[in-house]
Amino acid sequence: MGLRAPLGTRDGVMDTVRKPQVAGTAAGAGTPGEVVRRTRRARDMTLAELGNLTGYSAAQVSRLERGKSAMTDVFVLQRFAQALGIPPQDFGLAPAEGGQPELPSQRTGPYPGRPTPRLGYPGHNGGEDPVRTRRQLLADLAVTAAAAMGAPVTGSDSGKPEEAQLGEALVAGLRDAMLGLGPAAADAPLNHLAAELRRASAEFNDCAYSHLALRLPRLISAGHRSTGGSDSFRVLAQAYLLATRILIKLDEPQLGWMAADRARQFADAGGAPVAVAEAARQQAVLARKAGWHDQALTLALNAADEPALRELGSTGSAQRGLLIQCAAYTVAHQRDQSGMRELTREAAAIARNLGAVTHLRDTNGGFSQATVQLHLISAETTAGDPSAAITAADALAPQALPTTERRALYFTDRAKAFAQWGRRDECIRALLQAEYWAPQETHARPAVKALVSGLLVSGRTTPALRGLAARTGVPHN
Repeated sequence: MGLRAPLGTRDGVMDTVRKPQVAGTAAGAGTPGEVVRRTRRARDMTLAELGNLTGYSAAQVSRLERGKSAMTDVFVLQRFAQALGIPPQDFGLAPAEGGQPELPSQRTGPYPGRPTPRLGYPGHNGGEDPVRTRRQLLADLAVTAAAAMGAPVTGSDSGKPEEAQLGEALVAGLRDAMLGLGPAAADAPLNHLAAELRRASAEFNDCAYSHLALRLPRLISAGHRSTGGSDSFRVLAQAYLLATRILIKLDEPQLGWMAADRARQFADAGGAPVAVAEAARQQAVLARKAGWHDQALTLALNAADEPALRELGSTGSAQRGLLIQCAAYTVAHQRDQSGMRELTREAAAIARNLGAVTHLRDTNGGFSQATVQLHLISAETTAGDPSAAITAADALAPQALPTTERRALYFTDRAKAFAQWGRRDECIRALLQAEYWAPQETHARPAVKALVSGLLVSGRTTPALRGLAARTGVPHN
């Protein structure tokens, strides 16, 4: 999906513009993008609001402001001058004659369309028969069951401690359920499915992987057999959103894409706009992890622009805040610290207006000023400033975060910042605090294992580090 502004023409000839001469003007010195950004901020206008006025997506406005797309086309400059009340001369343009350019009624760069939902039972829609791999899948399912019941785990890597294998067990169970394999789920009424979803969400929030490894795959299998219509679709959408978050944590992008796509399809079929937006956010996370930063930014900011969210009051505003946070983190991956901080401030302003935590059924944890601050820790580290990340962490009490999962993430993100800063002892202490809050997640997450491995090979080891390595299944001899 392109983010470049359309080229302007006049009488079939492409317009060009001389280099803007903005020094000493009312807008102040700078490139056209800087002038636009400064003026937009002075008018207390969001990226989305300016996009609505000019016919661009918020992502396109962000790229133009940051110089990622050049503002050299006369028609584009005229649009922004008119929308912000900037004299054309500030962009090096002649005063307008014969009226202003007509602004489009709809933004360009539409929200990516969704394919027609295919809502049949997974694994039974034709094509290649997945049963050819059933022997290996059933072996993995046995690991899932053993881990979930606390039994000794045997199999391909029996040298790992049980909790270190929980992530593999959880992935195997979700894979089987998504392929339509494994034990057949019994028919269940809709109220039972909804209750199971609440329990699964609580287990995710508590990082109780041993229980989640059985409950969530079983819920997905049962949901596909339900005949509850749009209500069943909404339950399935939320179950797949939960699965997507877990698969992202466990570094399983292929299954993550599959789960996110199904979540979006079921949310759309069930008429659940917040879940549709959350699925877009998870797709943006996956796109970012794949290195598709432009696409990730477009997914997040265009989803935040959706009119349906603006009609949902505090719930819609909270979801918009989460999407803008996601966009900020994507910009951090591009090492654009100022752009990241601006988007973070926009998310923080939404959180301040909302006041207390807005709980979102589709996101497990909600949205608040504390969750914005949590995001900032990781974003500052990613943008290359671990000192700023630790400053952000010190400004946040982990007890202010709404769930155990978020508190564990706080300490893991703190550990990453210390690791980037070269402060090994503080990194180890932060990892041990994450383990205290959420031992099962800490032992299972690949991100933690990578940190521990890096610490083992980069300097002296300590009994605490070796113990953590043993519990996460990282070789340390």
